[in-house]
Amino acid sequence: MKNIKLKMIENVFPNKDFSQNFLLDLSVIQKIMTCLTPHKKHFFLEIGPGLGALTIPICNIVKNIAVIEIDMRMINILKKKLANYSVKFINANALYFNYFNLLNLNKNKLIRIIGNLPYNIATKLIFVLLDTIKIVYDMHFMLQYEVACRFFASPGTHFYSRISVIMQYYCDIKPLFIVDANSFFPVPKVKSYFIRLKKKKKQYPKVNIKMLNLVTKTAFSERRKYIKNSLSNLFSANTLCKLHIDPLLRPQNLSVVDYCRLAQYLDS
Repeated sequence: MKNIKLKMIENVFPNKDFSQNFLLDLSVIQKIMTCLTPHKKHFFLEIGPGLGALTIPICNIVKNIAVIEIDMRMINILKKKLANYSVKFINANALYFNYFNLLNLNKNKLIRIIGNLPYNIATKLIFVLLDTIKIVYDMHFMLQYEVACRFFASPGTHFYSRISVIMQYYCDIKPLFIVDANSFFPVPKVKSYFIRLKKKKKQYPKVNIKMLNLVTKTAFSERRKYIKNSLSNLFSANTLCKLHIDPLLRPQNLSVVDYCRLAQYLDS
């Protein structure tokens, strides 16, 4: 098995600074392609393509794809592998890239984004991508299991957090399947979750996102306290009652709608 892995990674050592874990499991790759249902007219952006485990099968179907890769070694390998395909290679840090520039490549059509995201920047990167949601059709990501669980967690559950509120305000989130750690090389310490994000169909009440960030950050910084205490610098108990929110609830018991109501009140 060790020899197979060494052959698969083509003598390229994974860079720990970039949290590289190469997907090797062909059955997982096939499941991802089944979930993606790519069409030749779709425009894909892949973040962190690595050695092309997903890039190659996508290129066999679609005409237009761009990849963002911070590691120039990976780009050089992919350029050789994909010499016969139309691929836009972007050597950049995905956290600081201007995604609106891709509209010129895509004739202003919506973008489909996919990525096996590094665990150390996954949440921060997706928050960046949320600012571009109006030009995105959907996003498919491989994430650390617990990070993904926070995205789609329901109020009152262990994983429900500030991240849950912000993600669910923007997106409809569908967990697709769990991926065993042994599907990657090097083998990470945790399993992964493959999920789909799409712009929310049924919108929540429109809010100032800065206010929503402020309320959720303040509340969940002391998630064990009643909100009359954790949010005391922003709302009185009487105000919470007027907003039909029980002051004796804890932050994880409030719904996304509740947080929107609080953010609207602050903004007004």
